[in-house]
Amino acid sequence: VSASHLQLATFALGMIGWILCTISMGIVEWRVWHVDNTTVISSGIAWVGIWKVCFISYLHVSPGYREQFCHKFNSYDSFIPHEIFAAQGLLLVAMFMGLLGLAATIFALRNVYMGITHKTLITPFFLVGGFFYIFAGLCILIPVSWNFYSVMHNQSIDFPPSYYMPSSPVSQEAGAAIPVGIVAVILLLLSGTFSLLYRFPATTNTITK
Repeated sequence: VSASHLQLATFALGMIGWILCTISMGIVEWRVWHVDNTTVISSGIAWVGIWKVCFISYLHVSPGYREQFCHKFNSYDSFIPHEIFAAQGLLLVAMFMGLLGLAATIFALRNVYMGITHKTLITPFFLVGGFFYIFAGLCILIPVSWNFYSVMHNQSIDFPPSYYMPSSPVSQEAGAAIPVGIVAVILLLLSGTFSLLYRFPATTNTITK
């Protein structure tokens, strides 16, 4: 148990990183667009996420909504840029890989705190969990970096007319989802690295017959 305190901390880091990964998936503010035409986009600001685009409008442009208009992306929409498609897939993979990492770490910690001293039931699961954490972190890093690059270069998206969105903003900035994703990457990579550093105690008290 005394040799596994670091791994207990890595489990906490991995859990927080995995939660932040799922949060970043649900946040619509990946890219914040500033537009000059406020006829429909009343606030002059639109939020482009990986699943939908939203903005505030005082016109009744969407059934059931009087102020906020959201239009969800479909899997067959050809106008969606590659970085958004990549974010959709890679974040789902990251969430699944992070969950597997948590499961492997939980199993190893369970064996440790139950007094099980078989090396094969502890060390491999810490190592596997570490690899899953690192893989999940890299899966988040790619779309976060790619979308941040698109924001910094003010890249456009050819939205169809039904979205009520211009193809290019006056300017854009990174939304809340990107820093949340960056923190998730850091925590998962740290968790994975620390998990890989686990070494089974060299001496254990065993009874042989």
